[in-house]
Amino acid sequence: MSGTIVKTPWHLWVVGGLSLLWNGFGCFDFTMTATHNTAYLASYPQEMLDYWFDMPVWSWALWAIGVFGGLLGSVALLMRKRLAVGLFLASLLAATVSMVMGYFDKNAPRMEGAELFPLIIIGIAVFLVVYARWLSRRDVLR
Repeated sequence: MSGTIVKTPWHLWVVGGLSLLWNGFGCFDFTMTATHNTAYLASYPQEMLDYWFDMPVWSWALWAIGVFGGLLGSVALLMRKRLAVGLFLASLLAATVSMVMGYFDKNAPRMEGAELFPLIIIGIAVFLVVYARWLSRRDVLR
């Protein structure tokens, strides 16, 4: 299809817009936590806050790559750039490593009712990688 202009499918705008909101909230959450925003963090137990604020730099880096990679991937998707595939993949890998490490960390506090949330995050990240790759193979992303 080289040289042919491929029309933007309607679902790209839906998926791109929803992923922008999803990943934007992840960046907001990271920023509010990293800046120790007391109003935002007021609902969390002190045990959880202590754990987050004592995390090693590499944990913060993985979290940042996960959320900001996802946000940049969403922007690239909406701009129809193939770069979205790599950005979503980096986001997925960082989130997966971070969550696996947290799962096996015996000192990590557990929030009741939040057991499925990491799986939802990973599931959405996998979907975004597969979706962007699918669009790239169809020359929708350039």
